[in-house]
Amino acid sequence: MNGWVIASIGLVIVCSVCIVKLLLIYWDIKKMTQQLEGIIHAFGTNEVLYTNTHHPVLSQFILKINQLIHLHKQNQQLQEGRERKLKQEITNISHDLRTPLTSIKGFSELLTDPTVTSEEKERYIMIIQKKIDTLTTQVNQFYELSSIESSDQPIQLENVLLNQLIEEKMVLFYQDFMAAHLEVRISELNEVVVFADYKAVDRILLNLIQNALRYAKSYFEIELLKEDEDVRLRMRNDVVQLDADVLAQLFNRTYRVDTSRSDGQLGLGLHIVQQLVEQQGGKVSAQVESDCFQIDILFKSGDQIGKSF
Repeated sequence: MNGWVIASIGLVIVCSVCIVKLLLIYWDIKKMTQQLEGIIHAFGTNEVLYTNTHHPVLSQFILKINQLIHLHKQNQQLQEGRERKLKQEITNISHDLRTPLTSIKGFSELLTDPTVTSEEKERYIMIIQKKIDTLTTQVNQFYELSSIESSDQPIQLENVLLNQLIEEKMVLFYQDFMAAHLEVRISELNEVVVFADYKAVDRILLNLIQNALRYAKSYFEIELLKEDEDVRLRMRNDVVQLDADVLAQLFNRTYRVDTSRSDGQLGLGLHIVQQLVEQQGGKVSAQVESDCFQIDILFKSGDQIGKSF
């Protein structure tokens, strides 16, 4: 009889302990549900779930929920960052497209003024044509950047005679450099073959030369250097002194250089260069010392055919 009593008392105690534990877990889950509701309504805060029971299974469950909360907040922050970036780009696009359009409209209206002389009309037409060229360049850059980032232009790696391509580009822009009164310095270009995409390299050179024409003060310099398995293309020109903050943002697609010297051009040229170089497994960097701006691009040497990047 005493054995049954002792067994009954033990069973009651065990049941009581289990009930208490279940109640604690129930209250903790209820409390966590309230916490979760608060986190949902104020998701911008750094609140996470916590428990007082320290039950191993429940603690692991809470850990996983907190990981989900953390990942969701990270995604939310990235999305907010993309939205801010998009708004900034839309602002830049609106400004840069509106500027030449406003000029075109204004000078077009002047052409209808009967008091305007023939010489003035001719000058206004030249200005209008220049603004149209600027607008066309901007639209083309937007289209090109969109194609690059959406991978609509697949990279086709092949042997490219880089020194020859540089010489061809410089001949095309000879008159532009003369008109800008820029001294051109080209180191002796021996035959240099790189393993790259021909069209991409052509565009890279075009953007870099146009960038120099737009911002160089008195000279533009080109140098080719062979370095182990790479070829370094180095371009230098003097500029209005740049500070570290400006230099750090030069390859940023949303960054705008001083428009008073850029003729309304967008700051997309160097960003496109960076995208094209990196797609080919190369590297691009820029630095400035005093008033000398230098940009370096590393291409894979032509003898690296077949090796992965």
